[in-house]
Amino acid sequence: LMVQETTTERTMRRQVLLFLSVLCLNCVLGQVSYSVPEEMAKGSVVGNIAHDLGLDLKRLKSGKARVYTGGSMEYIGLNKERGVLFIQERIDREALCGETTPCALHFQLILENPMELFRVTVEITDTNDNTPTFTNAEKRFEISESAVIGSKFVLEKAIDSDIGMNGLQQYSLVPTDNFVLKSGNQAGVSKKVEMVLQKPLDREKQERISLLLTAIDGGEPQMSGTMRIFINVLDVNDNAPAFAKPLYRAKILENSPKGTSVTTVSANDKDNGVNGEVSYLISTSEHLLSELFNINSKTGELLLVGEIDYEKAKNYEIDIEVVDSGGLSDSTKVIVDVVDINDNNPDINIVSKSDSILEDSPPNTVIAMLSVNDPDSENNGDVECNIDGDIPLKIQTTSNGFYTLITEVHLDREISSQYNITVTCSDEGVPSLSSSVTLTLQISDVNDNAPVFERSSYEAYIVENNTPGLSIFTVKARDADWNQNARVSYILEDSSVNGVPVSSYVSVSADSGVIHAVRSFDYEQIKDFHFRIKAQDGGSPPLSSNVTVKVLIQDQNDNPPQVLYPVQTGGSLVAEMVPRSVDVGYLVTKVVAVDVDSGQNAWLSYKLQKATDRALFEVGLQNGEIRTIRQVTDKDAVKQRLTVIVEDNGQPSRSATVIVNVAVADSFPEVLSEFTDFTQDKEYNDNLTFYLVLALAVVSFLFITCLVVIISVKIYRWRQSRVMYHSNLPVIPYYPPRYSDTLGTGTLQHVYNYEVCRTTDSRKSDCKFNGAGSQNVLGFN
Repeated sequence: LMVQETTTERTMRRQVLLFLSVLCLNCVLGQVSYSVPEEMAKGSVVGNIAHDLGLDLKRLKSGKARVYTGGSMEYIGLNKERGVLFIQERIDREALCGETTPCALHFQLILENPMELFRVTVEITDTNDNTPTFTNAEKRFEISESAVIGSKFVLEKAIDSDIGMNGLQQYSLVPTDNFVLKSGNQAGVSKKVEMVLQKPLDREKQERISLLLTAIDGGEPQMSGTMRIFINVLDVNDNAPAFAKPLYRAKILENSPKGTSVTTVSANDKDNGVNGEVSYLISTSEHLLSELFNINSKTGELLLVGEIDYEKAKNYEIDIEVVDSGGLSDSTKVIVDVVDINDNNPDINIVSKSDSILEDSPPNTVIAMLSVNDPDSENNGDVECNIDGDIPLKIQTTSNGFYTLITEVHLDREISSQYNITVTCSDEGVPSLSSSVTLTLQISDVNDNAPVFERSSYEAYIVENNTPGLSIFTVKARDADWNQNARVSYILEDSSVNGVPVSSYVSVSADSGVIHAVRSFDYEQIKDFHFRIKAQDGGSPPLSSNVTVKVLIQDQNDNPPQVLYPVQTGGSLVAEMVPRSVDVGYLVTKVVAVDVDSGQNAWLSYKLQKATDRALFEVGLQNGEIRTIRQVTDKDAVKQRLTVIVEDNGQPSRSATVIVNVAVADSFPEVLSEFTDFTQDKEYNDNLTFYLVLALAVVSFLFITCLVVIISVKIYRWRQSRVMYHSNLPVIPYYPPRYSDTLGTGTLQHVYNYEVCRTTDSRKSDCKFNGAGSQNVLGFN
């Protein structure tokens, strides 16, 4: 409702003003015109209207001068203080008038008291403030390359809001290789723009063309606008396919698997799309080749589909055609060379060989002869043979593919008794093929190594009083040879010990090297001796080596101590006198004893075994000194008898006792009266000696009697055997009554000899049992 009222009020106001204007038409006093360019800055002076109308500034103020535009926008304002018109709003000629020319603002200057009206016209002149523009920034065309010269293509016109010289004046097109610009006859901006083909298009040379259309005005400075023109040249089938090469060469290995790519031919068709699609095929006249080769119609890849053999054909010539969709075609030739491959292994044959060879054979001894053949040709048939591993043999080649296997150095069976010889023959093909053959060569032994003892010398220990035949030590020698050449025998070399042959001391087992004691050794007679043992092999001639063995006799506690002082005599009486006035610690005497053993077996200690008065004397444990341990008194007996035992440190220990008579007296007659009863002891000792001598005589007589009887029996048996040997009577076996026959239950069915060996110690003996013999007598030696 309010909007409607406002509109009504405005209408009434215009009617009133129109009425007043009509009434005051005669009041128009004058008219003034101005000209200003568009786009002037706000506040810019248009003109001094007071001066131009001849008005006083006071009149402008008193008359309330004002600008009347009739309701339109007031672009021009009045400055009453200065009396000038000025730009009040930005003026855009193109927005205000468009293409209308000339473009002017019409308004009135109104004064009151008295009322006056002046017409004012302000012409807005154009400035070049607008650039020619195209509606679209780019334009695209698709033109066939077969388009004829003179073909026209309408282009979009440019728009320039400016007028006159500031408006659009001309077009330009670059480049102009194929197209030129043609403008219509219309004047101004309404003239049409056409692009004319002046040179044939060729898609194969230039598939896409880019042009630049420029619209230029005539203003100062000159302004322009551009539009891009893109032309896509459409293809036509105007080009035949062409192979890249008139002749292709390819190589393929024989025995290549089916599906192997031989080569790829390539043809180019300059056309595009369907026109540029080509197909490859093998010439139909090559029927046999089509069974061996096939070509991919799309890619041009030539594939092997059959089996080829270098020995059947060394090369193939294949004619290949290419056709595009329009039927245009081209042809080329492919020559396929078949390459011989190394498909045959060397063939090795053993012409002759030796299974064994002596280790002392000289170098260059022929072991085997081989024949090697490779059916391939050239490098594939060139063969080289080598021996695998580090073997002292070498192979030599001769003519016509024959090889000899020979020794390189002297062989040594002890290093290697057998060689497994692998001969590998390889050809020169790539990859190389090879064959191998293995020969076994036995190295026969030669006795070229002497036995070697495990040590350079030996030391053996044996305790004295040993049993004869006791094993002392074992020597060991090894021979690196084989079989009989390595069989070692041990021999005791002849030598003497203290003028006695060493064989009476020791013996050695020929097979085992065990050293036995022949006799019982006595450390007190011989402490050590040495001898040499020879180890000899069974080769021919035999080789040997020697070693020294030193036997050390170890002492045994087999000798009791011997008392040197006081001397024990059977007839006389010895006593030590001790005066009663001696002090404590008086040296009465010293027991002196020795032990022929050695070491701790000879360490002696002295002890008081029995004494008449133990409280009076003592014996030094280490030195055997008898001393008083208290003061002698008158109550002590004159006759003192001390028994001292002397022991060694052996295990078990041995001992000797000695009786020491001590006379406690100050004078010699007193001593004699007390020791007269010692004669009874003397008589007892004499009787004991007599019985011992008698027993020894009886034993000697019995021994001699037995010895005579045994010798007599032996002589009798020997004579009996001689008589039976010279007679022609049949021999009838005779068995003594103490033997049973073969079927009996007797203890012994054959005769044996027994040898009894006695030593100085009758408690020990050793018996040797010999095999069955012709004698039936038990002999004692």
